[in-house]
Amino acid sequence: MVAAASRPRSQAQAEATRRIRSILTGIGGYLPETVVTNDELAKTVDTSDAWIYERTGIRQRHIAGKHETCASMATAAARAALADADVAPGEVDAVILATATPDQAFPATALRVQAELGAKGFGFDLSAACSGFVYALSVADAMIRVGQARTALVIGSEVYSRILDWRDRGTCVLFGDGAGAVLLRAGEGDGSGGDRGILSTHLHAQGSLGDILYVDGAVGRPEKPGYLRMNGREVFRHAVTRLSEAVEEALAANGLGPADIDWLVPHQANLRIIDGIARKLGLGSKRIVLTVDRHANTSAASIPLALRAAYEDGRLRRGQLVLMEALGGGLTWGSALVRL
Repeated sequence: MVAAASRPRSQAQAEATRRIRSILTGIGGYLPETVVTNDELAKTVDTSDAWIYERTGIRQRHIAGKHETCASMATAAARAALADADVAPGEVDAVILATATPDQAFPATALRVQAELGAKGFGFDLSAACSGFVYALSVADAMIRVGQARTALVIGSEVYSRILDWRDRGTCVLFGDGAGAVLLRAGEGDGSGGDRGILSTHLHAQGSLGDILYVDGAVGRPEKPGYLRMNGREVFRHAVTRLSEAVEEALAANGLGPADIDWLVPHQANLRIIDGIARKLGLGSKRIVLTVDRHANTSAASIPLALRAAYEDGRLRRGQLVLMEALGGGLTWGSALVRL
C-alpha cells in the first residue's frame, strides 16, 4: 500500500479545530394583547396581588384571545427573529417548535408556522414542557453541527391559559401565554474565547417524577378534563437543586466559573426559585434577566421571551456569554451556554 501524502501538521490541526458552529443571529417574540393583572385575577379567583407576588414574584400575565393561537403567536415571533437577522423565510431549513399546548394533535404546529412563513426544509414539534426551548435549541444545534440544516428557527410558543383549571389558585395564577424565537445559522469557529455561537447544551430527565407536574388528559381520554396539575412544593424542591447542577455542568464543560458569565437567563417560573439558584451560584441580581413579574410562567416561551426583552432594552449585546436553564414537567431540565 502507498501511504497518502500527509498535509503539513499545522494545516491539518487548524482544519481539525475549526468546525461548524450554531450562531444565534436573530431574536424575536410575541405577547398577546390582553394583560391580566393580579388584582384583575382576584375578581374571579380566591387570591390577591399580595398573595401571588409574595409567593411567585408575578404581577401580571398575558392571556391569548380567541384569535391568538400557538401557531399564530409562534409565526409572529419567528417573523421578528427573521427580521432581526435580516434573513428571508425561504432560507430557513428547519422549524423546531417547543410547545406543550399545540393547536392540534397533528399536523405539527411547526408545519403551520412553516406554511405561514413560506419556509422550506422540514419542521416538527418538540414536547419537554418548560424545558422545551432548551431541548429544541440543543436539537437544532446538533442538526446544524452535522450538516442536517444550515439555518434553523427555534421557537417556544404556549397557550397555557387553555389548560388551566381557573378554580385552582395554586396553578392558574402562575402561567401566561406568549411566544419567543431565535434564528440559528451555521458558521465556523475554533472554540476560542471570542467565537460566537452555542458552546454547549446539557439535557436531563427523570421520568419517575412525572406525577409532580403534568396535564391530566390526552387525546382519547374524554373522562379526563385536561388540566395542568402540580405539586408545587415538590417541584420547588427539585428545581433549585437540578437547575443549579445544570448551570454548574455547563460552566465546567467550558472551563468557566460564574464570574465569566455576563447574563443568566433562567426559565421564568418563580422568583423564589431564581433567587435560590442565584444564591447557590453566587450570582448577583444585576446579572440575571427577569421577566416573571410581567410575563408569569410562559413555559417553553419564557427563555426566548426573556432573551428578547433584554435584547430590546440593550442589556444583551453581541459577544456576551449567556447561560440559559430550565426545568419542566417530566421532569425534564437542562442548560445551554451561548456567546451572542
